[in-house]
Amino acid sequence: MNALLSDYLPIVIFIGLAAVIGLALLVAPFLVAYKKPDPEKVSAYECGFDAFDDARMKFDVRFYLVSILFIIFDLEVAFLFPWAIAFHDVGWFGFWSMMLFLGVLTVGFIYEWKKGALEWD
Repeated sequence: MNALLSDYLPIVIFIGLAAVIGLALLVAPFLVAYKKPDPEKVSAYECGFDAFDDARMKFDVRFYLVSILFIIFDLEVAFLFPWAIAFHDVGWFGFWSMMLFLGVLTVGFIYEWKKGALEWD
């Protein structure tokens, strides 16, 4: 029984140390944080609207379009990596399937560009 407990001792020490470090990192910001925000900190950042305003205000649709465009091209890259790894195994069918996929994405991007969704006037 003693040998069995000594085998698990490093795991128990690791879990205990991880818990202590995690709790310290959760509590430390509340103890050392600077709590007087200046006007620059509470001003509009990347989103373009005030941080503390009505939640039901109108929101520019271009933010959604850019985020959807980012997700589309992010997924494109996620599909390209496994395809590139298995390129020799998929053959010509896999090659032309990926070219069709990239073509559809390119047509969609050109459509969005021509409609002016990426213009920030």
